[in-house]
Amino acid sequence: MADKNLGTPSGTRDFSPVEVIRRQFILETLKNTFERFGFQPLETPALENISTLTGKYGDEGDKLLFRVLNSGDYLSKSSSDDYEKGYQHLSSIISKRGLRYDLTVPLARFVAKNRGNLVFPFKRYQIQPVWRADRPQKGRYREFFQCDIDVIGSSSLLCEAELIYILVNSFTTLNLPFKVYINNRKILSSVAEKFSVKEKENELCVALDKLDKKGWDGVQLELEKSNFSKQTIDSITGFLDKDFDDNKSWFEFLKGELSSTSIGAEGVEELESVYNYLDALEVSTERVVFNPVLARGLSYYTGVILETICEEGHVGSISGGGRYENLTEVFGVSNLPGVGVSFGIDRIYDLMESLDLFPKDLTSTSKLLLTGLDESSLEFALKTSNSFRGSGINTEVYFEPCKLKKAMTYANNKSIPFVGIIGGDELSQQKINLKNMVSGEQSLLSVDEAIQSIRSTGA
Repeated sequence: MADKNLGTPSGTRDFSPVEVIRRQFILETLKNTFERFGFQPLETPALENISTLTGKYGDEGDKLLFRVLNSGDYLSKSSSDDYEKGYQHLSSIISKRGLRYDLTVPLARFVAKNRGNLVFPFKRYQIQPVWRADRPQKGRYREFFQCDIDVIGSSSLLCEAELIYILVNSFTTLNLPFKVYINNRKILSSVAEKFSVKEKENELCVALDKLDKKGWDGVQLELEKSNFSKQTIDSITGFLDKDFDDNKSWFEFLKGELSSTSIGAEGVEELESVYNYLDALEVSTERVVFNPVLARGLSYYTGVILETICEEGHVGSISGGGRYENLTEVFGVSNLPGVGVSFGIDRIYDLMESLDLFPKDLTSTSKLLLTGLDESSLEFALKTSNSFRGSGINTEVYFEPCKLKKAMTYANNKSIPFVGIIGGDELSQQKINLKNMVSGEQSLLSVDEAIQSIRSTGA
């Protein structure tokens, strides 16, 4: 029986070599796309000050922060009065730091701190783990990788269009069946104003953000908990739960219904501008769908918001983001608007695995195993291994002379596509017997010929 202490904490996972190789495939695909558009890499600490994190994700997000106890005697600065004031007060005394919740707030802190040394607009991508004290379930973990791209310092809606272009390009390259949904928080603000619940706009957005999980019944229940009247709930539901055939019909409807608020019209016009840029970029609008109930529950979004949903696999959102005009202001820096999207790497991985989308040969970092059948042959294998590695072919040498069957089994178990066999006959000719483990073909070749043969297969 396995020792229960060998398990990982709930919501976390180990990753085998094959899983890491596959994840690197996803990340390299995304990084290559980002860098073609001029984005640069950035990393920030796993730990942030609690003051940096709180108040940026709404009440729901604050509850999901992983707080880290102060070093040493963390109770030394607390008193019995602090206990009596409740856990929230006590936690502010015994825990001054927390784990990253996302990559956007650390980005805003970094930009505010280093603004004098950055070139604006600042375009960065960041790929690091984040932590959320959420309830683990399929596609949702407590520790997971995020991958963000952001543009800081520009109000141009071309930024939004470029990010959508990157989303479409990235997910198309990964062969995922997807749609990018788009909305504008200004439209939702106008809806809240129209139905006289402007002071509860955040509660409305948090409730709408749960539509895909709980349906309209669940959204209405959430609104009831936030003390929306039944009449208001019915009115909002009727207003947003419509089925127009195209974006133009939606935009004309919203322009008419929200004409009394300038912010609503502004939100629609921004979306129209984004679609015009997408046309110029030759991005198919069949992939980019307006969704008036898309809310993105995080409180820092102020304009266009985005979410990518895979049409198969049932893992929920695989990317999301939007415009945030005021995020750096909480760090004392104004006039630095930003927009960005986050990729859910773990969800993308789970999705690609369930849909069998990973390349079949994506199982090993080694392309060639050299095996010597005796000591002299092993020495020759060691010498020739440098030639293969120097030619860009990842090469292993089996550590001891062994029977051929043992080496073949090792190569099969590691999915190494080529085996170079060296025995007495091969040694006398200074050649290797190169076996293709996929086709079964075997040829006696010089080292240079073997290099060319392996390269010709794309290895």
